Amino acid sequence: MRNKGISALVCAGLMAGGAVLGGALPATAQTGAAARAGDAATDIREQLEKIPGMTVVSVADKEGFPFYTLTYAQPVDHRRPNGATFTQRATLWHKDTGKPTVLYTGGYTLASNTTALTKLIDANQVSVEHRYFEKSRPAGAAGDDWSKMTVQQEAADEHRLTQALRGIEKGKWLGTGASKGGMTATYHERFYPEDLDAVVAFVAPNDANNRDDSGYERFFKTVGTKECRAALNAVQREMLVRRDALLPKFEADAKTNGDTFEETLGTTDRAYEFAVLDQVWNFWQSGTAADCPTVPDAKKATDDELYDWSKKHGFSVYQDESLGTNGTGPYYRQAATQLGWADLKFKHLKDVRHYPDIYQPNSVLPAAMRGTYNNRTIADVDRWVKTRGERMMFVYGENDPWSAERFTPSHRDSHRYVVPGANHGASIAKLPAAEQAEAVATIKRWADVK
Repeated sequence: MRNKGISALVCAGLMAGGAVLGGALPATAQTGAAARAGDAATDIREQLEKIPGMTVVSVADKEGFPFYTLTYAQPVDHRRPNGATFTQRATLWHKDTGKPTVLYTGGYTLASNTTALTKLIDANQVSVEHRYFEKSRPAGAAGDDWSKMTVQQEAADEHRLTQALRGIEKGKWLGTGASKGGMTATYHERFYPEDLDAVVAFVAPNDANNRDDSGYERFFKTVGTKECRAALNAVQREMLVRRDALLPKFEADAKTNGDTFEETLGTTDRAYEFAVLDQVWNFWQSGTAADCPTVPDAKKATDDELYDWSKKHGFSVYQDESLGTNGTGPYYRQAATQLGWADLKFKHLKDVRHYPDIYQPNSVLPAAMRGTYNNRTIADVDRWVKTRGERMMFVYGENDPWSAERFTPSHRDSHRYVVPGANHGASIAKLPAAEQAEAVATIKRWADVK
């Protein structure tokens, strides 16, 4: 189970447009579109304000087009639509009502970046904050009722928002997201397949059978070279062998940074072990095989060399401040109850671990947020994507541990690509030329753009 707070930042960078899929539009085309959009901006705002439950919080200029910050009243429980509500944050970057629209689901808090997909097809973009994250959380006791933090409830949120805005943005709609955002876009498509015209999901994990982690185990037995794998495992083991010498360094860092662990992992010793267990996963998630020569010789490295290298290469700290209701806690609640997690065996660490059952999401949650796992929903989504999903594209990284258990698309105009050597930042722009051209052509066809 990885620090998804870090993972979310990686995904935000992926979708920020740094990996442009097909290049920017000519400036002349954008200028003409901006002029038309400016003329219609007042009308779009009026249409937004007429949607029941929709509030235009602000409007700003973004590259010559209006960028609306919105809130939308959503039922806390969509099975009881007349019950309690909460406000969900969203944004709309509007260019033209006839252009395609990208629905960007980050899976966490509200993202402000422009996706590479939006740039590729010169689309409008709607971004939405996942329920129970940051400001899109019910007030009072309802906000502490984690039973409403489910895949189905978020899909229903996005369904209502999509339906409300499709009356304004009349072109094709494509859903996208990366990592947890890619998962969320896929879940939306499964439960409301008529909402979107296509989905493009990046590095979206699919733990369809939480009891079977053989895909993850195979990944760590084959990724990179034998020498690199051995060196990483040796460092990870040595971090626990030298626990008595290195734990004080960890505790000193925690004191300096104001990190506490009482509400979640409980003690610094438990927090230290959890961070060590995450090291190799994080190395491959964010790094590449080019980083392998930096791995120190575990036996020869001094305590300082071992600890300092680890902090720069995958040793991520789980502390109370980042794991509660206002941090990444809502993700871990979902992992514990629906999404699943990788329960790795760590055979090379068996005799140096103090807490053999610690590597699971409930360990990093405050007591009130912990839950019981149920596989039914994710198994259903997995079957549906394989057999009934249409116009779905999945992009994975060869050397990304999150991509080790992945969605298998159907044969209904759906596709899956694996980027050679890529980590959790895999993108279409990094595919081999022939596959990249094929993927871009497919997306443009789905979006009905030339």
